[in-house]
Amino acid sequence: MVTTLMSKAKPARGRPRAFDPEAALAIGQHLFHAHGYEGVGLSALTQALGIKPPSFYMAFGSKAAFFERVLERYAHTELPLTDVLQADRPPAVALADLIERAARSYARDPQRRGCLVLESARGSDESESALMARRTAETRRARLRDFVAATHPDRADEAIDFVSTVMSGMSASAREGMGEERLLKVSRAAAQTIAILLA
Repeated sequence: MVTTLMSKAKPARGRPRAFDPEAALAIGQHLFHAHGYEGVGLSALTQALGIKPPSFYMAFGSKAAFFERVLERYAHTELPLTDVLQADRPPAVALADLIERAARSYARDPQRRGCLVLESARGSDESESALMARRTAETRRARLRDFVAATHPDRADEAIDFVSTVMSGMSASAREGMGEERLLKVSRAAAQTIAILLA
C-alpha cells in the first residue's frame, strides 16, 4: 500500500510542511510501475500524494509531464548507467553487469515486475506515455552504443541491439511471472553471447 505524501493528521501550529517533489515522484513511480500509465487516474494519483488537483497541476503541469519526470527518475535510480559504464571496464563486462542487474531488478518486487520504461514503451503508437518511454529508452541505448563504440566501433550497433532485445524480453518475462533465478540464467547466457560479439 502506498502511503500518502502528506499526513492526514491535524497539522501542528506554525509553518506547514513543505511539499516534496522528489517524494511525490517516488510515489508516482510506484503507482505507474504497478498499474501502468492508463491505470493510474488523476484522482488516485493526487490522493496518494495527499494533494488536491490544483496543487498537482501547479507543481507538475500535467499527468503526462509528471510521468515524464517519473521515467527520468526511474532511469537514474533503478539501473543507473553511470554505475555500469565506467571508463576502465571492458564493454563486454559492463554490458553483462547491466543485464544481470536488470534480471535482479525486474523480479525484485512482485507488484512491480519488469522495467517501467520498457513496459510503458509497449503502448499504442499514439499514446503520449509510450512515446515518452520510447524516448527514454532510446536515450539510454544511445549512451550504451557510444560506450561500446569507443572501443568496438564496428560491433556497437549489433551488440546494443542484442542487449536491448534481451532486456526487453526479460522485462516481458518478468511481467508474466518469471522469477529472479530463471532471469539470471538468461542474463548469464546473454553475457556469453556478448563476450563473443565483442571478442
